[in-house]
Amino acid sequence: MNSNTGYSRTIKASCLGYVTQAVVNNLAPLLFLTFQELYNISMERITLLITINFTIQLFVDLLSAGLIDKVGYRRAIVFAHMCSAAGIGGMAVFPAMCGNAYLGLVLSVVLYAIGGGLIEVLISPIVEACPTEKKDASMSLLHSFYCWGHVIVVIVTTLFFAVFGRTWWKVLCALWALLPVCNAIYFGRVPIRSLNEEQEPMPWRGMFSEKLFLIFVLLMLCAGASEQAMSQWASVFAESGLQMPKEAGDLAGPCMFAALMGVSRLTYARFSDRISLKRFMLGSSILCILSYVLAVFSENPVLGLAGCGLCGLSVGILWPGTYSLASRSLPGGGTAMFAFLALAGDLGCTLGPTVVGMASAGIGSIQGGLLTAIFFPGMLLLGVVLWNLIKS
Repeated sequence: MNSNTGYSRTIKASCLGYVTQAVVNNLAPLLFLTFQELYNISMERITLLITINFTIQLFVDLLSAGLIDKVGYRRAIVFAHMCSAAGIGGMAVFPAMCGNAYLGLVLSVVLYAIGGGLIEVLISPIVEACPTEKKDASMSLLHSFYCWGHVIVVIVTTLFFAVFGRTWWKVLCALWALLPVCNAIYFGRVPIRSLNEEQEPMPWRGMFSEKLFLIFVLLMLCAGASEQAMSQWASVFAESGLQMPKEAGDLAGPCMFAALMGVSRLTYARFSDRISLKRFMLGSSILCILSYVLAVFSENPVLGLAGCGLCGLSVGILWPGTYSLASRSLPGGGTAMFAFLALAGDLGCTLGPTVVGMASAGIGSIQGGLLTAIFFPGMLLLGVVLWNLIKS
């Protein structure tokens, strides 16, 4: 088998892995109002589902740092996809099986969170280990598939409900579960290399003593929080905050957010040899702050949605850009470094939407919740500035 052809299949499987990750993180939020109405679940308990998802991913990231190299990339990534399939499909059956609908949803979230956490830890090092050129561009292109997956999830789900009605949501969950099942089979057949094959991994103590690594941890945390604080609540923001119909709110809110985030990543992948990653990330951090301000304070729904979309555009490069910088600056970090960075990112993904949900419930408006989340892009900007100071 031609090696280039073989590893191109590995990259394709990895891109589909990020589409699966998009289903894991973004299908349930489109069903939140359905869960509230069908099972009489409060906003606080809906918020807890988001928290559980990313908290489980946090623990998976932490455990992965020392286990994945022992288990092997292939076994771990196949297991991740099967857990994702069980959790996504389980939303349709576990609430009835458990007797307590909310407990059934929690079980589903736990399963797909395990899968999602492993996918987040594994996909980037799998692609980084492939014998390809222009690693920065490859990483940005790879992460753009999370965005396109998000867009596909929103559009397909919206069209499905428009054609069949919301009462068929359980069938939709079962259909989405087929994606990780198929990709698990695909991953079982492609060549996979390990980052630690060519270089001895850096000891954990040495990694955490590096100032640059700590800056990368801060960047990942704030990037995850800034992204998911808006992404997870974009549908609710469009519906309750901007008074838009459900279908229009899903398309104009999370769909636009994800599409523009993908455009950002695709743009850098296409022009990475002409664009300074340092300047791109600095400008994106400033734009992220402005996008939150626009979404929160604009009384015009169009401008409010523009703020939501600009947030997606601004956060697009931050996650894959941090991975690329870390891999370039700390080449001995290996799988453990990617696991710890994913841990920091998922911690941000947990804090961001949780802060928004809790603040929204306390203040009484989704705009009030998003206002509190401006703290995260503010810290993001500080992290980029600190990185520039250390590098200079």
